[in-house]
Amino acid sequence: MAVKIMLENVIKTFIIDGETLPTLGGVSLQVGAGEFVSLIGPSGCGKSTIFNIVCGLVRPDSGKVVLDGQPGKTPAEIISYMPQKDLLLPWRTILRNVILAREIQGDNLAKAIAEARQLLPLFGLQGFENSYPAELSGGMRQRVALMRTVLARREVLLLDEPFGALDAITRVNMQQWLLEVWHKFGYAVFFITHDVEEALFLSDRVYVLSPRPARVRLHLEVDLPRPRYRKMVTEERFLKLKNQVMDALEMV
Repeated sequence: MAVKIMLENVIKTFIIDGETLPTLGGVSLQVGAGEFVSLIGPSGCGKSTIFNIVCGLVRPDSGKVVLDGQPGKTPAEIISYMPQKDLLLPWRTILRNVILAREIQGDNLAKAIAEARQLLPLFGLQGFENSYPAELSGGMRQRVALMRTVLARREVLLLDEPFGALDAITRVNMQQWLLEVWHKFGYAVFFITHDVEEALFLSDRVYVLSPRPARVRLHLEVDLPRPRYRKMVTEERFLKLKNQVMDALEMV
């Protein structure tokens, strides 16, 4: 399997108001082509910092970051990033929001719009293309944000707690829907969450981080069958995996 993201002993310390804040204490991990990999850890441990380093927004102090197996590969070539907030532009319609990345890239707009219209049913947005973000529910706004991320046509999607602000019922529905989208497109997904069940339900592998300065405390293969189904979270194998993650998170 081709490796799309590789971090090797990445260290990062920030200076805030003259004080040093060690954030990453030597993180090593990887995401392979077509994999769904989740990152979980205590609040403030450095998960989003890892994403920012992968995206090239923050430079590590030391360590190695290799994308697509090629040291010279840039994040813009293979990565599409969806942050925690949907960041939809309120003055643009849903259709105009989802093609934003393609528009910035200078792609043919007519082609991007046609492609977006074809995908609207998959994302549950058919009939809402001329609506504005303020007219949509939180779950639908996240669908728009993810559709914009997918339409950027990159091989790796970074999703930073995309469902964190949603109610429990909507969140469960969005998880199942995300797996359908992932299966259809086959992109690699690197996913941040605070929810242990969410990480296990979605992922092929899970990395558990320690408190800051973060290190990988547990690297867990999620050997559950696909397609995943909701009742799986109550089954013995799932609960054993959940206990492993919970034990790692409680080692403070």
